[in-house]
Amino acid sequence: MAAAGSVQKTDEEWRAILSPEQFRILREKGTELKFTGEYDKFFDEGVYKCAGCGTPLYKSATKFNSGCGWPAFFEGLPGAINRTVRSLSLFSTHNPFSPDPDGRRTEITCAACGGHLGHVFKGEGFKTPTDERHCVNSVSIKFVSGN
Repeated sequence: MAAAGSVQKTDEEWRAILSPEQFRILREKGTELKFTGEYDKFFDEGVYKCAGCGTPLYKSATKFNSGCGWPAFFEGLPGAINRTVRSLSLFSTHNPFSPDPDGRRTEITCAACGGHLGHVFKGEGFKTPTDERHCVNSVSIKFVSGN
C-alpha cells in the first residue's frame, strides 16, 4: 500500500489520467447519481482500489447491500482511508472527526492521494461488525478480481 499522502499530482496531471467524471468526483468532491454506479449491485470476490492512484482500499468481504444506491462497505483496509479532519479553533470542544454540518456523515478520502471516495455514516443499525456504512462512489474505485 502507498504511504499516506504519497501520491501528489497537479490538477493538470490528474486530468491527464482521469476521465472527466472521475476528476469531478475524486478531485472536486462530486457525487455520482444513486443507483447508477457500476459497483452498486456488484458482489464478486476481490479488492477495490482507488481509481486515481491504485491503492487498495476495501476487500469485497466488507461490502454489503445497504440499499442506498451506492457501494457500501463496513470498513476499509488498515491505513487506506482518511476521514475528514474538521478544523478546530483553540477553544473548540468539537470532535475533529465529527460529521459534516448536517450531522450525519463524515467525508472519506484515499489516504495515499486524497481522492474523494464518499462519506461514512455511523449508527444506522446495519448488522455489520462496525455499525458503519462507507458510502462510496463507484467512479472513485476500481475492482480487481481475486483474493
